[in-house]
Amino acid sequence: MSLFSEVQSNVSLDHALKSNTAQRPDSLSLAVAEPERWTSRGDGEVNLRMGESGFAAEPPVTVDQMFKTAVERFGSYTALGWKEGEQMKTMNYQEYYQACRTAAKSFLKLGLERYHGVGILGFNSAEWFISDIAAIMAGGFAVGIYTTNSPEACQYLAENCKANIIVVENHKQLQKILQVQDKLPHMKAIIQYKDALKEKRPNLYTWAEFMELGRDESNTQLDDIIATQKPNQCCTLIYTSGTTGQPKGVMLSHDNLTWTAFAVGRHVQLTEATKSQEIVVSYLPLSHIAAQMVDIWVTMKVGGATYFAQPDALKGSLVNTMREVRPTAFMGVPRVWEKMQEKMKSVGAKSSTVRRKVAVWAKGVGLKTNLTMARTPVNYRLAKKLVFRKVRTALGLDRCTKCYTGAAPITKDTLEFFLSLDIPVYELYGMSESTGPHTISLPNAFRLTSVGKLIPGCETKIHSPDQEGNGEICFWGRHVFMGYLNQADKTEDALDAEGWLRSGDLGKHDDNGFLFVTGRIKELIITAGGENIPPVPIEDAVKEAVSLVSNAMLIGDKRKFLAMLLTIKCQVNGDTGAPEDELTPEAVELCRKLGSNATRVSEIAGGRDRVIHAAIQEGINRVNENATSNAQRIQKWIILDQDFSITGGELGPTMKLKRPVVMKMYKEQVEHFYKEVVTPSTPDNSLPPK
Repeated sequence: MSLFSEVQSNVSLDHALKSNTAQRPDSLSLAVAEPERWTSRGDGEVNLRMGESGFAAEPPVTVDQMFKTAVERFGSYTALGWKEGEQMKTMNYQEYYQACRTAAKSFLKLGLERYHGVGILGFNSAEWFISDIAAIMAGGFAVGIYTTNSPEACQYLAENCKANIIVVENHKQLQKILQVQDKLPHMKAIIQYKDALKEKRPNLYTWAEFMELGRDESNTQLDDIIATQKPNQCCTLIYTSGTTGQPKGVMLSHDNLTWTAFAVGRHVQLTEATKSQEIVVSYLPLSHIAAQMVDIWVTMKVGGATYFAQPDALKGSLVNTMREVRPTAFMGVPRVWEKMQEKMKSVGAKSSTVRRKVAVWAKGVGLKTNLTMARTPVNYRLAKKLVFRKVRTALGLDRCTKCYTGAAPITKDTLEFFLSLDIPVYELYGMSESTGPHTISLPNAFRLTSVGKLIPGCETKIHSPDQEGNGEICFWGRHVFMGYLNQADKTEDALDAEGWLRSGDLGKHDDNGFLFVTGRIKELIITAGGENIPPVPIEDAVKEAVSLVSNAMLIGDKRKFLAMLLTIKCQVNGDTGAPEDELTPEAVELCRKLGSNATRVSEIAGGRDRVIHAAIQEGINRVNENATSNAQRIQKWIILDQDFSITGGELGPTMKLKRPVVMKMYKEQVEHFYKEVVTPSTPDNSLPPK
């Protein structure tokens, strides 16, 4: 049977357009919220935030409808690619769609119920994508689970979404589910998609066994379910990182995914495969909306190809995949760009004097021309030939025209470093609750440290701005989520009475409409003297002033003065991702230049190395000189014994600092800062060595 004989005609969307739409209100009213704009019920429906023209008026479609359109237009084009040994395997759009339908029928045969979850626990792969889309087709919820989750965290998510089925990557992830399976009353089956099963168990299947279940099943049940799906119903759950409590299940509708994919693809001017195929590399956690939106949905919308990196991508192998695949668009969280920067600086430090001088000259040309947006013909062309092309080729970015960063704040230093190499890194800003991006920087709309301008069809309000224009950033648009699963109270907290999404971030617009995020309300430090201090700008300034510093966390909420926890750049264990005691080559080189022989963190931490101690204090003094008030000066600091990491618990899956966790872990050191009764009057008083 051909693929197209299975493709059903599109369900009429007239009712969705007429009865499930909500016009944007003009103000942040305090009137009682209209429940039809949000729901916390898994089987609920919402009014779509349709507009009268432009992007916001695009007819709503389901995931299946968007996928079928992609198959009709790009059927023979490569959709997915992955390495098996040394051989690259691929799957085209027709095969991809067929595999998703087969998996959906298998899920139904295993007993997947409508509005119940399919948990997916593993590294990015074709099986991950297929499980995700098949769960949606079969009427369930696609639920990504972070691979770093403990068994207890997996249990919480599986319970919360009433997961009938959990798909795991390997034996290691399987063990987490087996440890808690007795506490999961809704679970009916587990599927392992990589490696051979080490033991046979009832209701445990290999990927091949799983796919075989639905291969010869009738299409009737699946087609009936697909036909009843509406764009305004939930299809995906994205669980928040849970830094301030238990994770919340962000309910995303079909329209959230399909409209955002349409709007982003059109806004950043991605080319459709029939003209020139876009290529992306999938390596960021798919349980996060940023990776899902880029790797699965936006790429599908334009007929792009997604190639999967190796599981050890963030431990060093990513650049190999990049060089082989040569993506046309690349998304990296700030820590990925920072690691690239550190590596390149380390390599550059070992270059000959002539090479270093050429590189310094070229970077000066690159930064100037990119900031002024003017190309100096002779200098720029020469710099491009001598340096820029070689750097791009070495990174696998030689044909990449769109480099993005998001999910956490990035430093100005890192942005300028890549800009100087003629690699503009465009910031995008959003959240899980806005289906990913809300604003995006573009080549023709770029300001350093700005997160860009609105995606057409979306709207921003700055709520209760202060004298400088800073207020809470609020979102409106078809990308705004449905609600938190089974948490009406939390949903009401996140959406104001008119349905605007409260971001929890502070920000302001400049005169040209560029959005600048200036802080996070929950992270805002309010000193004992009542001064409001956003920590990130000060932390970034310290990292820029002291190149040895890997992570910095400002302390001072309800305290008389500011203090800071610092970590030093160190090697990372390739297997576990845990920080090690050895310094990075770049850090060792910096120590030598300062006159220190230190090669380990333990030789520096706690002020043990007086030379490094003095150098860090000098850097902090420079930061303090630029402080806007005395209250914003760092009065004390300490170097911790090890760097922050995901495995240590200080960083979230996207490398975002988990401040409450750090405060708890280093409570003793924090309390030591404030033992003195007298408020310090000079900045030169860091903690003495233990």
